[in-house]
Amino acid sequence: MDKLIIQGGVPLSGEIRVSGAKNAALPLMCAALLTDGQLTLSNMPHLRDVSTMLRLLAQMGVEASLDDRLGLSLRAQQLSNPLAPYDLVKTMRASILVLGPLLARCGEARVSLPGGCAIGTRPVDLHIKGLEALGAEISVEQGYISARARRLKGARILMDPVTVTGTENLMMAACLAEGTTLLENAAREPEVADLARCLSAMGARIKGAGSEVITIEGVAQLRGATHRIMADRIETGTFLVAAAATGGRVTVHGTQAGILDAVLDKLREAGAELHTGNGSISLAMRGRPKGVNVRTAPYPAFPTDMQAQLMALDAVAEGKASITETIFENRFMHALEMQRLGADIEISGNTAVVRGVDRLQGATVMATDLRASASLVIAGLVAEGETTVDRIYHLDRGYECIEEKLAQLGARIKRVR
Repeated sequence: MDKLIIQGGVPLSGEIRVSGAKNAALPLMCAALLTDGQLTLSNMPHLRDVSTMLRLLAQMGVEASLDDRLGLSLRAQQLSNPLAPYDLVKTMRASILVLGPLLARCGEARVSLPGGCAIGTRPVDLHIKGLEALGAEISVEQGYISARARRLKGARILMDPVTVTGTENLMMAACLAEGTTLLENAAREPEVADLARCLSAMGARIKGAGSEVITIEGVAQLRGATHRIMADRIETGTFLVAAAATGGRVTVHGTQAGILDAVLDKLREAGAELHTGNGSISLAMRGRPKGVNVRTAPYPAFPTDMQAQLMALDAVAEGKASITETIFENRFMHALEMQRLGADIEISGNTAVVRGVDRLQGATVMATDLRASASLVIAGLVAEGETTVDRIYHLDRGYECIEEKLAQLGARIKRVR
C-alpha cells in the first residue's frame, strides 16, 4: 500500500495549475446516460473515482475513449444493463448519481446503496422521495434501490435538508420528464451550475441553477455535446492553505476566485496576502498565521471539504480557534492523527477547539478519508522531521498527482510502497 514520506519545514514557493473538479466530473459523466449522442468532456482529472465511474458506466454499455489532452468521450447509444452493482458502488458514494439518469432514459434502474468515505451517514432518502414525486415506483431490498417509471412527470420538490447529489440527480432526471419540475431549496454549489451548463448544451431547458430554486422544463430527448469541466475549487483551496501554513508564496493557475470566497476570506483573516485575476490566485504569507474560526455550511458558506485542511493551519497558528462541522458527524477523525504530530486539539460534539502550537513533530499518521488525507499532508509539510502518511489511496480519489505538484512548489515529498 502506497505511503507519502514528507520532510517538513520547507515554505512552499512557485506556481502550479489545478485540475478539473472531481465533484463536477462525476455527475457530468453520469449525464452521458441521458442521451444516445456523444458527450465529450475536457479538463478531465485523472483520479481513482473517475476510473471507478468509467468502469461503472462501461458495465452498463457506455462506450468511452480518452485522448492525450485530458478529454473523455462517452456514448451511451445502447444501455444494455441499467444496474450499478455493489462491488463498484461500495467505493464511491457518487455512484448514486446514475439512478436519476438511468430511470429517466431506460424507465428502470437498480442501484446498490452507495459507500465512500467513512465520514458519517449520507442518506439517499431525498433522492428516493424526489424520484417518487416525479412518478417513480421505488423499493429498497437487499441493499439495492430498484426503480421503475414509464415516463417521469414534472413535480414541485422541496429538498430539506439541502443536498448536492440529490439536486444533481433530480435535475438530470427532470430533464427527460414530462412537464415542468421545480426544485426548491436546491444546492447552490458551483458544480451544480456546471452540470446545468452541460445539460443545457445537450438541449435541456434549465433555469436558476446556482440559486435556491431550479426550474426544469422536460424535453423528449437530449443530444450529444462538448463541455469543459470547471476548475477544482477544493484542490485550489488545499494548495493555498498549504502555502499559508508553511509560510510560503504560491500562484495557482487555471482556477476561479469567485467560487472560493469563503475560503479566501479565512485565509486573509489568517494573515495571507491574496491577489486574484486572469484565472489565477496568488498567496503570500509573512510570519506565523493567525488562528481562524470556521463553521461549515452549504455553499456559499465555508465548505466541509476544506474543514480538515484549515484545521492543519490552525494547528500551527497563533491563538485559539474553533471549528464547527455541521454537514457530517464523523468528520473530525483526522484530529486524532494530528495529535500524533503534536497538535493541541480538543473535540466536543461537532466542534473542535484548536490551540496553535509553535511546531509540529514528524510521525506516522493514517488517513481515514479524502480530505483528512490532504490535511495530514499539510501538517506533514509544516512538521519538523519526517512524517509518513499511510493509506493515501484516499488521496488518489480526489487529487491528481498531489505529490508531484507539491514537489513543484519545493516540498520534499515522495511516494513509496
